[in-house]
Amino acid sequence: MARARKSVEVAKTANSQEDLLKFYRDMLLMRRFEERAGQLYGMGLIGGFCHLYIGQEAIAVGMQSIQIKGDQIITGYRDHGHMLAAGMDPREVMAELTGRSGGSSRGKGGSMHMFSIEAGFFGGHGIVGAQVSLGTGLALANQYKANGNVAFVYFGDGAANQGQVYESFNMASLWKLPVVYVVENNQYAMGTSIERSSSETHLHRRGVSFNIPGEEVDGMDVEAVREAGARAAAHARDGHGPYILEMKTYRYRGHSMSDPAKYRTKEEVDEVKKTRDPIDHLREVLDAKGWADEAAYKAIDAEVKAIVADAAEFARTSPEPDPAELYTDVYLEAAQ
Repeated sequence: MARARKSVEVAKTANSQEDLLKFYRDMLLMRRFEERAGQLYGMGLIGGFCHLYIGQEAIAVGMQSIQIKGDQIITGYRDHGHMLAAGMDPREVMAELTGRSGGSSRGKGGSMHMFSIEAGFFGGHGIVGAQVSLGTGLALANQYKANGNVAFVYFGDGAANQGQVYESFNMASLWKLPVVYVVENNQYAMGTSIERSSSETHLHRRGVSFNIPGEEVDGMDVEAVREAGARAAAHARDGHGPYILEMKTYRYRGHSMSDPAKYRTKEEVDEVKKTRDPIDHLREVLDAKGWADEAAYKAIDAEVKAIVADAAEFARTSPEPDPAELYTDVYLEAAQ
C-alpha cells in the first residue's frame, strides 16, 4: 500500500520550481534531439523509418514524472521521446538511430525497436497496436509477482482501431490488471484525420463496454498530464484495474520523415505551434510565477544543445556493428 499512497500524494502536491524547470529542460532536450535526428536522417545517416516526437513532449515528460522504480513503459514507433524521458543515454539512443555498435541495442534495433530493461523501457514496436497486448502482459506479470508496479502502455489514435487493443482491454478489466493505457491522440493516423477514420472520436470512451474508466487530458500541458497520470496510476496501483488516458496532442512533422503531410494545411500547423506549444506554454507558467529569467533559459538551452551535439558526434563516430552480431540475441540460453 505504500506505493499506492505515494502516487496519490503526487496528485495532490503542487509542482515546485524545481519540478517545472526539470520539465522544461526535459521537453527541450526531446525537441532538440528530434530536430537533430531529422537532420541526420536528411544527411543519410539514419536509414529506414524515423518518426519524430516533436510537439508531443509534454506527454512523455509528464507521465514519467509520476512513475516509480520498477514501473514499465512500452510504446509504438514514435518512441525516441519516451526513451529520453525514461532516462536512456542520449548518446546510446542517437547511436542506435544511426545503426552503430554504441547504440542501446548495439545497432540492431534502429528507430523503432530499441530497448532498455534497466530504464524500464520495453520498446519501440513497429507493428501498429502490437505493444498494447505486450504491455498488458507486463501488467499481468506485475500482478502475478505482487510487486506494486504499473505498466504504462502508449498507443496512437490509429492503433486505437486495432482489434488486439480491445482484446487487451477485456482481459485487463476482467483480471483487474495494473495498467494505464495512454492514447497519444495527435489527430492524424498516418495521414487520415480521426474524424474520417473513427466513429467514436472521444477515445477515452473506448473502454466503456469493458468497464474501464477514462478521461481526456490536454496533452500539450505537462502539468495537466502529470496530474491525470497520478490519478490513473493510483487507480491501477490500488488494485482497481486499468485506466485510459486520452492525451489530446499534435505532431508538428509528418507521420514519418518520408511524409510531406499534405493532408493538412500549413496554417493549421502554425496555429498549433503559436497557441498550444507545450514548451512555450510551460515557459509562460514559469514566467508568471517568476521562477525563471532569460539567463536561466539560456543556460538550459546551452546544456541541452551540448548534450545533443555530443550525442550526434558519438553516433557519427561509433563503429558499425561487427557482422557476428547478426547471431547474437536470437535465442535465450536457459538453465535446464
